[in-house]
Amino acid sequence: MALYSYQAFSKEGKKVSGLIDAPSLSAVKEQLAKQGLFPISIVLASYEAREGLFARFFGRSVSVKDKILFTKQLATLLKSGVPLLQALELLIDQVEGRLRSIVITIKDRVKEGSSLADALAQYPKVFETIYVQLVRAGEASGNLEVILERLTDYLARREEIRKQVVGAIRFPLIQLSVALIVVVGLITFVIPGIAEGLASQDQPLPTITAVMMGIANFFKSYYLIIIILLIIMIIAYRYWSSTPQGARTLDTIKLHIPLIKYISKTNAVVQFSYTLGLLLNGGVNLAEALDIVCDIIDNKILTDALNEARDKIIKQGKIAQYLKETGIFPPIAIYLIKTGEETGKLDTMLLMVAENYEEELRELINKLTTALGPIMLIVVGLVIGLIVLAIMSPVMNMMSQVGGGAGF
Repeated sequence: MALYSYQAFSKEGKKVSGLIDAPSLSAVKEQLAKQGLFPISIVLASYEAREGLFARFFGRSVSVKDKILFTKQLATLLKSGVPLLQALELLIDQVEGRLRSIVITIKDRVKEGSSLADALAQYPKVFETIYVQLVRAGEASGNLEVILERLTDYLARREEIRKQVVGAIRFPLIQLSVALIVVVGLITFVIPGIAEGLASQDQPLPTITAVMMGIANFFKSYYLIIIILLIIMIIAYRYWSSTPQGARTLDTIKLHIPLIKYISKTNAVVQFSYTLGLLLNGGVNLAEALDIVCDIIDNKILTDALNEARDKIIKQGKIAQYLKETGIFPPIAIYLIKTGEETGKLDTMLLMVAENYEEELRELINKLTTALGPIMLIVVGLVIGLIVLAIMSPVMNMMSQVGGGAGF
């Protein structure tokens, strides 16, 4: 049984819509006719129509790990000689959550005669363009299981880089958070107590302690306003960064910070080379492959440069020459791509470029991870040391004065 979404006119001429669970399209038409409805359109219901409101907002989304497992299992089944429809039916019991509902719908669409690529294309947030296009190429060439194996590798490598980047910043952020909690605690609870003790003895506050007291009093008096302002700023930033102009401005700023610029360009080289190589190797034509590749680069400025190169490449060829003009690709990458053009092994050379620069990017991230920990420890130590100085300075002054008075 499959779930269909329909729009129809009643006998009174009123437009109605709804969902019907039926084994086929003809069965849906029969049910509508019995209800006195004249159908305008009948389509297989999307996942969103299947799921309730609560499940859509709070249900578990499809993780990259789930997608990798699904792709790998489907490739294994097809390689073992299992027909596509039967493979999808077998996978329904192997997946759960949202992906299970999606696989059920995909199976229904394939059973109705749709291609696997067209069925996957109904879920662009789960199966991106490169995934769909590679599957389409695999179906056309009869090498779907091989394409799915390459897709599994592609998704796994991309997820590995993402985890490395997240891991590189996670530990320093934890250190910073702990330091912030300690600093807030010292400023809020310890320094005011010392200041009150000094004030009761008519002792002047050292400059650094007075400054810390001013900060503490400010936060105590206006903490609610500060929290509200921070929330507004975060919301405003997220909205602004989601707009085309905001995204372009942020990407421009990234390309003016030396280290981030290098990482952004290297990542673009890896994304472009690996994806284009994979698509060409899978049988997708160059023009269509370039359209897909330029859309997956996550920096608008670099995307514009690649789009300009794409237009020239489609019209005149000479891939290496126009990629060089973008200023994104290093000389060695250009040399390898040019060699691939001349030898007819462009896809192989692109994959080699991606592999080389992916390794370089991984090494850089590892170095940053190694260096960032000690740097953050030094910064945290300096901040806490400054707070401790603000605490100890008046105490030491008091002890000095007490000692001086006792000696006299």
